[in-house]
Amino acid sequence: MITEAENRADWDEFIKSHLEANFLQSWDFYEFHKARGKQIVRRILTRDGKIIAAYAGVVETAKRGTYLAIAGGPILDWKNEKIVQEVFTDIKEVGKRKKCAFVRVRPQLPLSDESLKLMRILGLVKAPMYLSVEYAGILDLKKSEEEILAGASQGFRRKLRKAEKNEIEITAETSNEAIKEFCRLEKLHAERQKYVAFSAAFLTKQFEAFRENDEVIIYTARKDGETLAQNFIIFYGPEASYHYGVSSELGTKYSAAPLLHLKAMEEARQRGCIRYNLWGIVETNETSHRFYGVSEFKRSFGCEELKYTPAHDLILNPLKYQVTKLVEKARKKVRHV
Repeated sequence: MITEAENRADWDEFIKSHLEANFLQSWDFYEFHKARGKQIVRRILTRDGKIIAAYAGVVETAKRGTYLAIAGGPILDWKNEKIVQEVFTDIKEVGKRKKCAFVRVRPQLPLSDESLKLMRILGLVKAPMYLSVEYAGILDLKKSEEEILAGASQGFRRKLRKAEKNEIEITAETSNEAIKEFCRLEKLHAERQKYVAFSAAFLTKQFEAFRENDEVIIYTARKDGETLAQNFIIFYGPEASYHYGVSSELGTKYSAAPLLHLKAMEEARQRGCIRYNLWGIVETNETSHRFYGVSEFKRSFGCEELKYTPAHDLILNPLKYQVTKLVEKARKKVRHV
């Protein structure tokens, strides 16, 4: 039987028990969406009182059409055809009840011929726009810091040595002042890098939702009282996620970023995380992509590259979906993503 989830502890216990899962299906991520005034869904499939499948999503509204977005889910046994069919039937029914033109799903499922075939069998089509990260750099935290550094590039190790000589102070904070400073620096970073910054309200609500249960830390690098760089790290279950990162021009000069990541990885190991997700990267030949530079920096860690099955759409209103498809293809081209 599939019902609305009502118990946070049961939800998070189930999600965290699946090693592929991360904060995208956490309870608190959807508390964040609720704080933004969004409709959310949290659904569980139970057998004999035990959760065996779950998915959470947010209803996104736009002039071109309302849709249900399910990032990093559903969480279930993908080899169990009966469970998969039951969950996707429910997803379709929920999408219709919410008057959605389509449901967009980006499963936490490695990309393969089999995963793409499964999407087709379920009646989904490849989405014209991504939904959360589809290509990520992953570090194995079962390795020691020494082993990770041995696998990093010479350039990364050189930056780290430079940073260590610069007497940079690293702090781990969860204060209101920390998120205020992050928002300020992100705005300046966006102006310098020519992208649209998240609003302070968006970042603050997200920070507060994860802070409620000790799942977020802002790491800050300072030299002589000047903020050089900050990382917004989420810790959830088996994974620590490098969710956002910002820096000043001085941060680049003093090579502060490697120190921030090593400090976060140290905390992640203490919390029992088994991997450090550097988040999105792009292909090495996508030199015109706006994330190319940061992708090369992430690769310098010597990370493993993981491709998730890309976002797929379950079409509920074909006419409205065609409008969405045209608009999103145009936006993707303009944004160079």
